[in-house]
Amino acid sequence: MAKKVIGLVKLALNAGKATPAPPVGPALGQYGANIVLFCKEYNSRTSDKLGLVVPVEILIYDDRSFSFVLKTPPASVLLSKAAGIAKGSSLPNSQIVGSISQSQLQDIAKTKIPDLNTDNIVKAMSIVSGTAKNMGIQIKD
Repeated sequence: MAKKVIGLVKLALNAGKATPAPPVGPALGQYGANIVLFCKEYNSRTSDKLGLVVPVEILIYDDRSFSFVLKTPPASVLLSKAAGIAKGSSLPNSQIVGSISQSQLQDIAKTKIPDLNTDNIVKAMSIVSGTAKNMGIQIKD
């Protein structure tokens, strides 16, 4: 018989740097899940992505065990890293803070495609370019 799911927790954590401190501790502690074990597993599975934020969906079962699925980093994090900026513009329509090339846009879209609602790379590039525009990042031809 399948285990009964008692909780679903979604967190965005720095890759390889999860600790039992908030937000992980309180989020998993309310379900009685093993927080330290989760942190060790998360850190080992994300050790190759240091410096990125990696979202995770954690399913907690009635026997207090858990399983989790890693998602792709947010498009804004990938875009700011590609453009070499710390954060997006506060006035994205009038102030450009950085730029990326079409090939960088395509690479980011390929990275994000598993979490987007399309399988078409052109549509995925359009979605990511919208995020870039909202951050004040210009896409060069």
